[in-house]
Amino acid sequence: MTTPESQGEPFAEAAGEAVQTAVMSVRLVMAIADAVRRHQQKQRKGAEEELPPADKATVDAKEELKDLLPADISAALLTGADWPQLAQQLMALKNAGVDLEHLLPRVGEIGVTVRDAVAANEARVAREGTGQWAKMLRETLPAGSAREAILSSPTWPDIAATMAQLQERAVDVQQILASAHDEGLGVDQAIAKVLGAGEAPSTSRDALLSYGPMTKDLDIPTNIDLADRELAFLQLSIGAQENERFVRMVKAAMPGREREADLMVAHKQWPLLVARMAEMERQEKLVEKHLAGLMKDTSWEQGKGTVGSRLVQATSNVLRHAPGEAPPLDRPKVSAAAARSQSSTLGPTKAQASKGAAPAQAGVAAHRETGPVAKQDKAR
Repeated sequence: MTTPESQGEPFAEAAGEAVQTAVMSVRLVMAIADAVRRHQQKQRKGAEEELPPADKATVDAKEELKDLLPADISAALLTGADWPQLAQQLMALKNAGVDLEHLLPRVGEIGVTVRDAVAANEARVAREGTGQWAKMLRETLPAGSAREAILSSPTWPDIAATMAQLQERAVDVQQILASAHDEGLGVDQAIAKVLGAGEAPSTSRDALLSYGPMTKDLDIPTNIDLADRELAFLQLSIGAQENERFVRMVKAAMPGREREADLMVAHKQWPLLVARMAEMERQEKLVEKHLAGLMKDTSWEQGKGTVGSRLVQATSNVLRHAPGEAPPLDRPKVSAAAARSQSSTLGPTKAQASKGAAPAQAGVAAHRETGPVAKQDKAR
C-alpha cells in the first residue's frame, strides 16, 4: 500500500487537508454533543456541571480515543491546539453517562466519510488541473517514449503544477517543452544504446492494423497498445476527463441509441476515434456537427461484423469529411504489408528499394504525409 509521502508532495498535501477537514467535522459533532449535555443538565439540575481539569482530562481522553478513532484522525486531534478543550468535553460527556465506546466509533465514521470525500474531490481537481497540460503535451511533443515518460512519471502532478506557475509568469511553456523533449530524446537514445535496446522501436501489431484512413494525419505512436486502454490513452495524451467528454458528445449525437454508442466506446479502436476528435478540436473544428452524420446515414446498422465495429468505421468516416459530405462507407481493409512497407521505422522491402521507391519524410509515417496515400492491397 502506497503512502502519501511516496506519491509526491501534492498528494501528501491533499491527504493532509482531507484529514484536517475530517477533524473539523469531528470537532463539530463533539461541540454539538457538548452543547446538548450542557442544555440537559441545565434543564434537569438547574446548572451545568463544571468541566473536569484539563490536565487530567487530556490524559484520560487520550486513553479513551485509543482504537476508537482512525489513527490519522486521532493523531490530528491529539496534536491540535484545542485538544485540551476537546478532551474536557469528551470526559464531561463520559461523566454525564455517555458511552464513549459507542459514541466515538460513530463519530469516527462521520470523520472517515468526510475525509474520503475531500480526498476524492482533491484527486478529481488534480486530474482536471493536469488535463490541460496533458493536452499541451499532445499538441507540442510528438508521440513517443519521451511524451509517455512525462505523463507516466510519479512526479507528473508536480510537473504540471510547475508549468502552470511558469505560464502565470508569462513564460512560453511550449517552447520549454520542445527544448526539454529534445534533451529527453537524447537521453532516451543514449540509454537505449547502452542497454542494447536498438535505435528504433518496433512497430506494434495494433499500429500496423490501424494503418489507413482511421489514423491518417494523426500522431499515433508506433508502439500503440490498444489492448491496454489505460496505456493507449496515456500514449495518446488523452486524459480520463477528456475521454468522458467525447463519450457524452457521441451519445448526445445518437439519441435513443445509447446501447450502440456503448458498444462503440467499448470497442478496441475507440481511443483512435478520441484522438481524431481531440485533433479536430485543436484545429477548431466542430466535432458535434460531424457526429450528426451518424444519424443521417444509419447504414452502419446493417452489414458484416459487430455493431461496435461498424459504428467505429462509420464514425471515423464522418469525422474525416465535412459535415453532410461523408461518402458512403466503403469499409476499407487494412493491408499490413502496405503499412509495413511504408513505415518510417521499418523501411522499404528489398523489392521496393530496387524499384526506387521514395523514402518517407524523416520521422513521419507515410500515411501522415501530405499528398496521395498509396493504394492498399486486400487484407490477407
